[in-house]
Order: sequence, then C-alpha cells, then structure tokens
Amino acid sequence: MGEIKPLAAPELITFGCRLNTYESEVMRGHAMAAGMTNVVIINTCTVTNEAERQARQAVRKARREHPDAKIIVTGCAAQTNPGQFSKMPEVDQILGNMEKLEPQSFGLEQSERVQVNDIMSATETAGHLIEGFDGRARAFLQIQNGCNHRCTFCIIPYGRGNSRSVPLGAIVEQAISLTRNGYREFVLTGVDITAYGEDLPGTPTLGQMCRRLLALVPGIERLRLSSLDPVEIDADLWQLIETEPRLMPHLHISLQAGDDMILKRMKRRHLRSDVYDFVAKARGLRPDVVFGADIIAGFPTETDDMAMNSLKLVEECDIAYMHVFPYSARPGTPAARMPQIAGDIRKTRAANLRAAGDKNLARFLETLVGTEQSILVENEKTGRTLHYAPVEFSFMATGGDIINVNIYSTDGKKLFAQPVV
Repeated sequence: MGEIKPLAAPELITFGCRLNTYESEVMRGHAMAAGMTNVVIINTCTVTNEAERQARQAVRKARREHPDAKIIVTGCAAQTNPGQFSKMPEVDQILGNMEKLEPQSFGLEQSERVQVNDIMSATETAGHLIEGFDGRARAFLQIQNGCNHRCTFCIIPYGRGNSRSVPLGAIVEQAISLTRNGYREFVLTGVDITAYGEDLPGTPTLGQMCRRLLALVPGIERLRLSSLDPVEIDADLWQLIETEPRLMPHLHISLQAGDDMILKRMKRRHLRSDVYDFVAKARGLRPDVVFGADIIAGFPTETDDMAMNSLKLVEECDIAYMHVFPYSARPGTPAARMPQIAGDIRKTRAANLRAAGDKNLARFLETLVGTEQSILVENEKTGRTLHYAPVEFSFMATGGDIINVNIYSTDGKKLFAQPVV
C-alpha cells in the first residue's frame, strides 16, 4: 500500500438538496480562509433513513482513505440527530446547520466537538458570497431557508428552522458575482421557495423577486426554479411563466401524493384537483412546459386505491421527471405513529410511479427528435435542454457554454445530438 498523502484542499462530500450544494461551497470558502487543507466535510441529508445511512457510510470511508484528515459532519442529519455521529470515533467535529455557515466554526484550533444549537432560534439567512460550484456548469442561488409548514412526514423544519428569506440585494450581488465568473444558468434554491418574502419588509412575492432579479442581472440567461407548491404561485410568477423566455419551461411540483385523503393526512396545502388546475394553467400559458414532481410511495394508511390515484395523476398530468421516495418513517414526526405500509409494498408502488414517469419522459423526448435545441453544456459530452432533457453529444463541447445542437435520436432516457451544420 502506497503512502497516504494529506489532502491539499478541503474535500466536500454533499448529500441531499441543491441548498446543501450551495452551502457546501460556503463551507469550502470558510475552510480555505481558515487555512484548513487536510479536512473532509460531509454535508448530510435527513430526508430518509437511507440518506442518513449513506452519510455514516461516507464518514467511515473518508476515515479509511484519509486517516490523518480532520472529519467534520454537518447538515440536516447532524442538526436533527447529532448523537448518532458523536458515537462514531471517525468523526472529529459536528456542526449544526447554523454553525456550518459561520466562519468562526472553521479552524484547526476548534476544541468543542459538537456545536449544534437550536435551529428554531435562526431568524435570518445571512448572505454568503461564493465564487462558483466545484465541477458544476450551473449555479445555485439560495433565496430562502427553512419552512413554516409541518407536514406529518417531514423532519426538515427541525433541521432547517422556520422560513426566512434572503433580501433581494444579497441575491443580486451573488448572481452578479457568479455571472462574472462565467455562469449563465441559475437555479433558485430553498426549502420552500414559494414562501419567499413573507418575512421581508413589503412582503415581496417569489414572482416579484424573480422579475427584479432578471431585470437587474442581464447576465442570467436561463433561470430555473426548484420545487413549487402548486397552490402558492403568485400572479407575477404566472406572468413570468407566460412571457419570460429566460425562465425555463420546466416546473417541478412539490406533489407528495395524488390522493386527497393521503394529502390531508400529510397536512399538505393542496388537493388532487389543485395539481390538475396548476398543470392545465401552466400549459395554457406556455404550451411547451414540462413537469417534474416529488412523490412519496407507501405513505402510512395508503390503500391500493389511494396509490392508484397517485399513479393516475402522474399519467394524466404527464409528469416526466419523477423524484420518487418510498416512505421512510422519521422519528418524532406524526406519520411515524400512523399505521405503516409493508416495505415490499412501498417498493412496488415506488417502482410503478417511476415506470409511469419513465414512460412520460420517453414520450416527451421523442417529440424533440429532429429539432434544434439550445443546450447548457454540463461537461464535454453531455448537457441539458431548456426543458432539462439530458443530451449526449457526438462531439466534444466546453462545460458552461450554451450551444445549439440538432437532436437526431433518443433511447427513451436521453437525447443524442450532433452539431448544427
């Protein structure tokens, strides 16, 4: 076995959402500013039991590969359950979700092993300027954090705190900095972005903020939104969906279920009909729009008929990009105390939902064959269309560029492109 050399720069291992991706870059900057090099920072997720298992696995692997490095565990799993990581001898330091964004938390002289405070005491989202995203062609802009809702299955508010918005000035400053560094496509991220502005002076809406952001930062060529609550779309955002070509025709719905009784037991804000109305209105305003959705399979008390309602909704609304999660009981949540569905049934229902989404995606991709498409290049051989469809090139391209290509084929999962002649 060869000599194990210390890491020359902080290594970030990120699980979970785009917000975590953004925050990992904040931590990279703090660690470098503090002179930390031989350090592994593991930014965890707590959405499912599997996410936490993967984080623990990553901790053990990091220690094997970097026996002399400092290992810091942070993120939502560290915030909600620091005890599970404090029991791991591989872990040198545990930081909560507030502490991980504070420069003073980083440094070789940190003595307190567990630094996790009450996340509910967080009242604002500080602006953090970052230079870019390691290995990524698109930039993530944090506009909001936390959530005021208490869905019965969800542990995230206890990892992120209550909803708080980033003021427009800080968002614009970050966007301008990233456009100067070559980023042309941006994704607005947060835990509940349709709650944007409720805590700010004048209570600006998400749509009003997007309109101002696009006006003030002309370098943003493509703007994407992360998960949207279908009953919380404001009038300005609807107008942007209809009229703004820089807002991408790809909307991701925070769906979770397609049955009214399950939605009520989840304490969601929408009903089944609201999703149909949202999809119909968006398609009426922008006929080429394509949809994605988050959905939970096998929520407690879900019957076969209830599961079929979710499946029918996916089919009838033609949702192409499916993020399916077999239900995972989170200790301390109301749903964990409800009658549970057997694991094999959850897996089967999840597979059915994924299959429906795959069928919708394949049908959508077929409509793009023979067309010319604008692509954000993600790496030398792949990229994404305006509709977020994955594309593989027959040529070499430069990551971060936006190019036009001819789509000549599809395998039902991605598109194949050649240069425009």
